[in-house]
Amino acid sequence: MSGLVRTEPLRGEPPLRMPGDAFSVVVLLQGYAEPEGVGDAVRADGSVTLVLPQAWGPASGHREPPPEGYEAKTALEEAARGPILVDTAGPWAREALLGALAGQGVAPGDVTLVVGTHGHSDHIGNLGLFPGAALLVSHDFCLPGGRYLPHGLAEEQPLQLGPGLEVWATPGHGGQRDVSVVVAGTALGTVMVVGDVFERDGDEDSWQALSEDPVSQEHSRKRVLGTADVVVPGHGAPFRVIREASAPETESLGNSRPDLVIGDKEPTVHR
Repeated sequence: MSGLVRTEPLRGEPPLRMPGDAFSVVVLLQGYAEPEGVGDAVRADGSVTLVLPQAWGPASGHREPPPEGYEAKTALEEAARGPILVDTAGPWAREALLGALAGQGVAPGDVTLVVGTHGHSDHIGNLGLFPGAALLVSHDFCLPGGRYLPHGLAEEQPLQLGPGLEVWATPGHGGQRDVSVVVAGTALGTVMVVGDVFERDGDEDSWQALSEDPVSQEHSRKRVLGTADVVVPGHGAPFRVIREASAPETESLGNSRPDLVIGDKEPTVHR
């Protein structure tokens, strides 16, 4: 990637709302991962994010699931007409999740699509709260009642859900089937909800130990940093991605900024 990239935390506490032209993004619950006790024990939970279509409101009412015969593309577009939840945290966060949804005027029955970025328990532990929603968990897409549909998601072929709304294949952390949600056109630019592609801002020295495929994840991280203006990571506060043009003399002299990585390596801030 050419140029320099730095990151900085996005100020504010959940619920953190980023309004958009077609879809707004609301970070409902901020994930965390904290050492606990002796040894390698960690207490953790994943971030939960709500994507709301501008045309949706509580008065819209519950939508019926699409009839049989729908292809995945049509079914996904239909599901994206209502509230979309990206990850659900662990089952221990059930009440916090319900309260956060209620704070946005959303009941569990209003949610029409749940995207699980990967299959770890701290990210999809509350799927049972949404039996009426379509589910896209990793690469598995099913309609309410368990009707699974093929869709062709690949790194070169994202799923189009609506204007400026896509699901990307971002493999690495949980293997080859992790996904991220991309929302363009918000007040802060393009927001990417990436699960554990990024654990948190400033995780450069730690993410590899948690990755099932570090090579693929490093590639996914580069793609995210090349596209996103805001990243919602799996276990920390959202952060901005700020790109700066690199001066020719900077690259010829090597890395004169020790807090930045230049060139082919992952472009981010060392903290």
